[in-house]
Amino acid sequence: MTLVIAVDGPSGSGKSSAAKGVARALGFRYLDTGAMYRAMTWWMLREGVAVLDAEAVAARAAEPLLEPGTDPDAPTISVDGVDVSGPIRTREVTNAVSAVSSVPIVRERLVLLQREIIAAGDIVAEGRDIGTVVVPDAAVKIFLTASEEVRAQRRVKELAADPAATVEVTRTEQARRDLLDSTRKTSPLIKADDAHEIDSTELGLYEVIEAILRLAKEQT
Repeated sequence: MTLVIAVDGPSGSGKSSAAKGVARALGFRYLDTGAMYRAMTWWMLREGVAVLDAEAVAARAAEPLLEPGTDPDAPTISVDGVDVSGPIRTREVTNAVSAVSSVPIVRERLVLLQREIIAAGDIVAEGRDIGTVVVPDAAVKIFLTASEEVRAQRRVKELAADPAATVEVTRTEQARRDLLDSTRKTSPLIKADDAHEIDSTELGLYEVIEAILRLAKEQT
């Protein structure tokens, strides 16, 4: 019987690190759905598509071939055969991904792909709408949160190579993205009614992983 662990929450809450840690501990596959939307956004930017123009994005959403890897020790995402795991993490992509991911046809296409991958067996999937839209019947649903300040600090560490990514700037950009993601009409970022909320503000990564593993154990 396949076990799906859905981990949702805003950026900087620690979803990726926690989800990968849980997947390793259980010997499960891992899926970063956010990387898929980032990869689509990266492709749109590279192709010169006006990412704020929903019709322009929709018109080309079927073109790129996205292939996400599911190894928690070496997660990858490729576009048309090219690994873009690094390029998709830039501030340019981060600040454009909410606009691209809000386009219905983009979400429809990627949700179908996500469901195909998830259906293949035990997996920890993380994103913003896993427990509400992608796999609403997931056995374990987690909504991971943290304070705005802590989330901004974590994101700055990820963007260490970008001197412009200060905590203040990152917090402002993050707040804007949170607003866009939580108010979009298609698959907004919300907590599923039956999700377990974990506030990671004052928790270490190991503590978050252990909390999720305890919840998963209750389902096996």
